Amino acid sequence: MKFKNILYFIAISLFISCTTNIEITSAKKDKSLITYVNPFIGTGGHGHTYPGATMPFGMMQLSPDTRLDGWDGCSGYHYSDDEIYGFSHTHLSGTGVSDYGDILLMPTNKAIFNNGADGKVGYKSKFSHDKEIAEPGYYKVHLEDTNIDVELTISKRSGIHKYTFNETQQDYIILDLEHRDQLLAHQIEQVSPRVIHGFRHSKAWATNQKLFFYIELSHEALLKYPASKNPTKTAMSIHNPKNEPVYVKIGISAVDIEGAKKNLQEEIGDKTFDEVKKAAQETWENQLEKIVIEDKNEDNKVNFYTAMYHTMIAPNLYQDVDGRYRGMDLEIHKTNDFDYYTVFSLWDTYRAAHPLYTIIEQDRTNDFINTFLAKYDEGGIMPIWDLSACYTGCMIGYHAVPVIADAYLKGIKNYDTEKALQAMIHSATRDKLGLESYKNYGFIPVEKESESVSKTLEYAYDDWTIAQMAKAMNKEEVYKTYSERAQYYKNVFDPSSQFMRGRFRNTWFAPFDPYEVNFNYTEANSWQYSFYVPQDISGFIDLLGGKKALENQLDKLFTAKNETSGRNQADITGLIGQYAHGNEPSHHMAYLYNFVNKPHKTQEKVHQILTELYTNTPDGISGNEDCGQMSAWYIFSSLGFYPVTPASNQYIIGSPLFNKATIKLENGKTFTVEMVYKSEENIYIKSAKLNGKNYEYSYINHNDIVNGGTLVFEMTNKPSNWGTKDEFIPSTSIKEHKIVPAPFIAKGDIAFKESTEVELKSVDAAANIYFSLGDKYQKYSSPITISEKAALKVYAEKNGLKSATITTDFYKIDSNVKIKLETKYANQYNAGGDNALIDGITGTEDFRTGTWQGYFDVDVIAVVDLGSEKEINEISVGFLQDQRSWIFLPKEVIILGSKGGRYYQKLENKKFDNSQPSEDVKIENAIFNSNKYGNNSKPKYRYIKVHAFKLGKLPKWHLGYKHDGRSWLFVDEIQIK
Repeated sequence: MKFKNILYFIAISLFISCTTNIEITSAKKDKSLITYVNPFIGTGGHGHTYPGATMPFGMMQLSPDTRLDGWDGCSGYHYSDDEIYGFSHTHLSGTGVSDYGDILLMPTNKAIFNNGADGKVGYKSKFSHDKEIAEPGYYKVHLEDTNIDVELTISKRSGIHKYTFNETQQDYIILDLEHRDQLLAHQIEQVSPRVIHGFRHSKAWATNQKLFFYIELSHEALLKYPASKNPTKTAMSIHNPKNEPVYVKIGISAVDIEGAKKNLQEEIGDKTFDEVKKAAQETWENQLEKIVIEDKNEDNKVNFYTAMYHTMIAPNLYQDVDGRYRGMDLEIHKTNDFDYYTVFSLWDTYRAAHPLYTIIEQDRTNDFINTFLAKYDEGGIMPIWDLSACYTGCMIGYHAVPVIADAYLKGIKNYDTEKALQAMIHSATRDKLGLESYKNYGFIPVEKESESVSKTLEYAYDDWTIAQMAKAMNKEEVYKTYSERAQYYKNVFDPSSQFMRGRFRNTWFAPFDPYEVNFNYTEANSWQYSFYVPQDISGFIDLLGGKKALENQLDKLFTAKNETSGRNQADITGLIGQYAHGNEPSHHMAYLYNFVNKPHKTQEKVHQILTELYTNTPDGISGNEDCGQMSAWYIFSSLGFYPVTPASNQYIIGSPLFNKATIKLENGKTFTVEMVYKSEENIYIKSAKLNGKNYEYSYINHNDIVNGGTLVFEMTNKPSNWGTKDEFIPSTSIKEHKIVPAPFIAKGDIAFKESTEVELKSVDAAANIYFSLGDKYQKYSSPITISEKAALKVYAEKNGLKSATITTDFYKIDSNVKIKLETKYANQYNAGGDNALIDGITGTEDFRTGTWQGYFDVDVIAVVDLGSEKEINEISVGFLQDQRSWIFLPKEVIILGSKGGRYYQKLENKKFDNSQPSEDVKIENAIFNSNKYGNNSKPKYRYIKVHAFKLGKLPKWHLGYKHDGRSWLFVDEIQIK
């Protein structure tokens, strides 16, 4: 037996030693790649994808609508539904906000204008997934209620519907422009028996979307309208005596009707349905062939090619065939120099989708960046999340910046590079979205801006990419400025907890719970943002106390309880411990083990995510697909590497999934990744060869891929020493232009009674701290006692470098005054604690800045003890209204007074009207004024009670009503004069 084992290992060794001389062939497809695409993946769960027909990065998305509203109706379709309202021509893929669903068409057998959503008779129809087909560029379904077969196919800006009607029925096609979001303006005009055109201007996530259409029918139609002056719907009565299939050809444009007509005529014209379908599917086949894989696992191949598909259906072309498009100023522009796009979900896609495009879509990446610069010219800023010529104001960061830097540093430069850097700097130097504080202090204080920790961290990374591009362009001053700003992450690192935390009035936001989802983070908690320093992982390791400390924190991350506290956040899904793969801030974390010499742990976690959190099912994506980002993670990771730090030109190696994969590059070269001894157990890398030579590095450079070649992994079933030596691990570090972090208040009450003892600290223990309570600064050596209202100024200094100076106002509360809260506030909206309602600090109109005390679905009952009977002149209590955030004014507020605390007299009651919807954010006060008693009569009380009655269940007109939503009460401050 031993002899046999020896022979086996000799044979293996000989094989490995000979691989240098073996020519690695490219992966070959075994059948058409479009057959591996399952457009239903992501249509269930919270994936928010759609199954209908679209072209790669095309303008039109021709898909069924099964849902009119709700978070899981963002794409218009959810797999759990069994009714179809119709087929509209624009859809969003995987977003967390709803829009589109423009220009609904629905074949039916009656002239009916109600869609049926109200429970009454309507044009909607039951359908079954058993009689539904979805393929790239093609969709088919049977409408059960009317026995009509519907087929859809597509070109870039135009599409064709094919309706096969039952012989015994009248043929109608409903055109509904009122479908889904708010209609601002519209037109339906029949210009001939077979031609209808018009437009739809609407308001939803995009606040002023303009879309024009041009329809050509295969049969003559008589239009019937509902009885209204300006109908938003029509029923086309089709003259079809031979019961032939009815074809509807449609072009769309954001420019005008003529543009829609040209788009249809040039792209489809006289082509048949089958010809258009064939062209669409050939285009998709060519797209998918950019990466060819070989593997025996069919589900993994379906997951891979569906992921490829999902990365290629956004961003969307937003330009007519003649080069005209509607810009961010809503005016018409024209260019034939590049293709102009919209739907840039950049907070998601800068992480992996755009880096993927730098490999397989280099020409299109140039178009994307030229689009950014055009939008900069038209609207004044590069997009953050733009949609149909509108800035949505959604998400954080300025992530067009890393997309440009990443492309530039990879040699993709077919745009005005000087202008690009100018636009990048412009993005970073505005005073909105917390940037004014960020520039002044080196972080964003909680009280100045919501989501302050996430914004500080993401701005710092974006700034690093500006620095890297500036360095490559020999812009030394820009490089210095943004290298310094790239280190601002240090200002939100709390050394005592080892987490990234909000700085609230220069103290740490407290009480602190890393599991709590609150307004300091974007769609996340502290666990999910405390590893976000991709630009300076070496510096982050130093803050933590070494590589072992980071390894331990990562271990805790993946083994922590998989529950969050605080605010409910539907985006936090796909949990492994507190790693949340369903949302983007976690996407790089599994790869961080490579930076601490433990690549086998990266390999374990990546393999687990690939095989457990992506499945060939409708709910096979663990969160919102997010315009390709979730899928791009899968593509990279299944190939064996991932861009942890875009603009570093490094991809961190994980654990490949397929026997062989070949990337076909636009320069004509290929790059092939192959696994030797692949099996379900062999998830660890034993050795690697790059172009036939031993490769010990646990990362690979961009040029190694785009220059073509082969990367061969020998796999094993246990951890190895591959990639573990210091000289072979990846790193990112900021070595020049080091900063001194600003000191923080480690101990002390901002609002105090007798006095407070203030302790100062710095993230950099070697830095000297200086403070001032007046005009003169002195070196800090021991805690400071503050006993009167004061402004404390602090800064740190080291090696001649100074931090920003931070000023904190301290407030003295009357020591005789106490407050008792008979209902409990939500911790994430604690405003500083139990004394927040009497601390003298009043809230602003932004509830997320930490100055309001928030109560969820409970009355607010507070009793203020003045210490003795006092003459009362006025009592005022402030409340916030922000209905979009479910914050309503109370139904009623009663103010009462008592001399002994047992029996209370009603002093004032005020009722608020919450019956009408309002977009206004406002502060309203309930006020008692003693003037009502006459000038000579002032009541005396020791105890003042405030009882604010909750609204409770949200009104029927509110979005949250359908989900049994409950209201919040936000209160601050109780002022007694």
